Amino acid sequence: MYIVTHRSLFFWITGIILAAAIGSILIFGLPLGIDFTGGSLMQVSYQNSVPPLATIEKQVAVVPLGLVSVRTMGTNEISIRTRTMTPAEHDAVLASISSNASTTELSYSSVGPALGSQFTNKALWAIFVVILVIVLYIAFAFRKVSRPVPSWGYGLTVITMLAIDLIVPTGFYAAYAHFTGAEVDSLFIVALLALLGYVVNDIIVVFDRVREHLAKNEKMGVKEEFEVTIGKSINETMMRSINTALTVALALLVLIFFGAPATRNFALVMLVGVVAGTFSSICRSAPLLIPIAKWFTKK
Repeated sequence: MYIVTHRSLFFWITGIILAAAIGSILIFGLPLGIDFTGGSLMQVSYQNSVPPLATIEKQVAVVPLGLVSVRTMGTNEISIRTRTMTPAEHDAVLASISSNASTTELSYSSVGPALGSQFTNKALWAIFVVILVIVLYIAFAFRKVSRPVPSWGYGLTVITMLAIDLIVPTGFYAAYAHFTGAEVDSLFIVALLALLGYVVNDIIVVFDRVREHLAKNEKMGVKEEFEVTIGKSINETMMRSINTALTVALALLVLIFFGAPATRNFALVMLVGVVAGTFSSICRSAPLLIPIAKWFTKK
């Protein structure tokens, strides 16, 4: 009952975190990778220290590529982003930056602008379809529980929580990308879609317990305050949510510190999202039903 009694505190914490995440997105922005904008991206490792970026930019400028972005990625690695290069231009750039230093090309990818635009549209549609299916499922699953919150009220609550739990890791990634040079790529979208499923599963566990208690009370003719029902449901599912989050978080930490660099950003976004989703399912989702129920009771 502690969480239910002090729900206003958790709502304020949510507001502060949400404001910080939105502020991060507005201030830093989300640098789109070549998966969305098209272009070529090289990641190169230097055997010794990385030369000054101005020197590398001059070396790359030998090849007429227009606007070029060169960023550091760790101690001895850099990324070079350009318009879509031809194989000859790619070889020329690699030869130019390797002329005075020993380098190893870690990765190279190239995407045309048309394909990047198509990927952006598909990514947005994928997120929209997943959210729509979730709303329809929840409205159907809770169709027999109409008091004191109608079935679509549960769906609306879940969508609100999903929006928050996507904005928070996105805001984190905006700040992270600003200071590290990371970009929004296809794995970032995969992480958000995975978080949608994780968060919904966590919230549904609590909501399903609320539904069971409401159905049982109605069947047995027990009159119980809705606030008490919410408190019992949270207490009965809290340890399950925490244990699940810890298990997933440990696996993600292993990926971050010992996994391949290609999956590190994905694991970071997932880790922030899992923490935010666990907080959401325990401290926000079910308690939010209480003011919603009071509003419908007044109506």
